[in-house]
Amino acid sequence: MEIAAELSKRLKTPVVVGSSLRSEVVSIEFSGLTLEPAMQLMAPAVYVDYEIETSGNAQPKPLGIYFWDANSGEPSITSSIQSSTQSMLIEGDTEDGVEPQTDAEKKKLEEQPLRIQFQENKLSVKAKKQPLVLVLLKIGEELGIPVDIRFEREDIVDIEISKMSVEDAVRRLSPNIKLFLRVDLLHAERRVLRMVLTDPTKTTSTGL
Repeated sequence: MEIAAELSKRLKTPVVVGSSLRSEVVSIEFSGLTLEPAMQLMAPAVYVDYEIETSGNAQPKPLGIYFWDANSGEPSITSSIQSSTQSMLIEGDTEDGVEPQTDAEKKKLEEQPLRIQFQENKLSVKAKKQPLVLVLLKIGEELGIPVDIRFEREDIVDIEISKMSVEDAVRRLSPNIKLFLRVDLLHAERRVLRMVLTDPTKTTSTGL
């Protein structure tokens, strides 16, 4: 617990130790490591929650670090990433998730002005002059994550993205998006938890 408190102070980020590890004694020494490799040495399972801005070259901002037991399940996703609003997409008809059977059905699918696919942790986006807000809501629907529309932009998206990470794909859509994601260091997995379309005239954080 003392180590976690000192790390939290130095990193200016909440560091939480799971109940099963609070009595554990750690003896370790390292230097010259970046955040994730260093944290991975501290506990059997480590989770890091980040806020990522798509504008410029801003570095990911850690929102919370969790030292966990490998058999205890992961921390609640609302521990460091909270959402007060969520925009919803309402459509009258959709064929998402239905595999086309005939050549005509395949052609019809390919001609759709907006297609979003998320397979094997890769995102594909095909948007022909579609509103940015609609594209983001469809991505959120495909990923199963909340999307907060904090600023009603009228941007039109005309782009084709094939099998990119969600982070890289979203960077190509707009510089006014914030992603909130969790990195599971034990399993080397990155999972987007929430997406926010921000007001470019405001700089306040939406993560906490």
